[in-house]
Amino acid sequence: MPTENYAALIGVDWSDKHHDVALQAANSDEVELSVVTHTPETIHAWVAQLRQRFEGQRVALCTEQKQGALIYALCQYDFIVLYPVNPQTVAKYRRAFTPSRAKDDPTDACILLELLLKHRDKLTAWQPGSSQIRELQKLVEWRRKFVDDGVRLTNRITDVLKGYYPQVLDWFTDKNTLVFCDFLTQYPTLKAAQQEASDQLNQFFLEHRCRYKKTNAKRIEKIKVATPLTNDVGVIEPSQTIVKALALQLRTLLLSIGQFNERIEQLFAQMPDADLFAALPGAGEHLAPRLLLAFGEERSRFTSAQDLMQYAGIAPVTERSGKKDWVHWRWSCPKFLRQSFVEWAEQSRQHSFWAQAFYQAQKRKGKTHQQAIRALAFKWIRIVWRCWQDKKPYDEAKYLLALKKKGSPLVAQLAL
Repeated sequence: MPTENYAALIGVDWSDKHHDVALQAANSDEVELSVVTHTPETIHAWVAQLRQRFEGQRVALCTEQKQGALIYALCQYDFIVLYPVNPQTVAKYRRAFTPSRAKDDPTDACILLELLLKHRDKLTAWQPGSSQIRELQKLVEWRRKFVDDGVRLTNRITDVLKGYYPQVLDWFTDKNTLVFCDFLTQYPTLKAAQQEASDQLNQFFLEHRCRYKKTNAKRIEKIKVATPLTNDVGVIEPSQTIVKALALQLRTLLLSIGQFNERIEQLFAQMPDADLFAALPGAGEHLAPRLLLAFGEERSRFTSAQDLMQYAGIAPVTERSGKKDWVHWRWSCPKFLRQSFVEWAEQSRQHSFWAQAFYQAQKRKGKTHQQAIRALAFKWIRIVWRCWQDKKPYDEAKYLLALKKKGSPLVAQLAL
């Protein structure tokens, strides 16, 4: 996108209450400072003034935000070209000329404007994806957060149960289930479970799709012969109240995750590259959409696999100063994106012969588990990037033949 013909350059330092704005028109050397209150009415009125003043010509706007309320409000206007920058870029640029670390919002707005004026060639204009891809992005990120919340709730429930009702932890192997939540809600104490008739307990399990008769019978038998850990009312009464409250929260969370899964599956099926990412070994229904989002829709965005690895934080960073040489992983990167690649690399070991062989080779070299997984993710990205560019799904058999032609040592390990 050509950047020489902007009618104005704008730097915006955003906050929850108001946004400091530094504006410089193309035909002026004067920097205009203003403040825009953070309300939908004020923001849209300010944009309307910009459109009227510059007669609909394009303006460039630089901000530290890549997602959030301000970006969501501005990205719907086609005459505004957004240049999001990393907050660390602004902070270090400011510190380079202000060693005292003095900071002010209008000053940061001017710094953002200066970045546009002097370093626009190093900035990338933000191109929002389709509405479907943006919806999918938000859903998969929040689904992951909900899963983490479920783990925290399960750990809390487990901790409380160990203090007065530990047997139930053995009766249910998987805690992230509706049957576990409903059992704790209906039978929050061992006494309540033992007072229930065996037929009623069996009916409870059948209603929750626990269809294995032998498993249900063993579970009911264990309930009837269990011995209470304590009969102290001062422990049991508050504990059961806490467990019931936590179980209700976990149940609601599990139902929400189920709804997210359905919508994610619908959106993913509509994506042109869905088959390509669904075919990846170990991707499954949860990681395949995340990998699709990692690569995106625009194939010109990453001109090489190295570009993607650097952006995702998989490629390591080398620092050199004099005789010192230090290699470490990237501190600043999209953490969810990096997590997606690392989790998939771990899963791929169970579905790809060469991936498991590569991991074992890394371990023999003395690498830790995490180092070996990151090295595997590094290799996988190069492979998938090529498939993505060629629009051809990954084929394990073809890749193994390619390794054999190259004389890769992995082939010898596979033979063993």
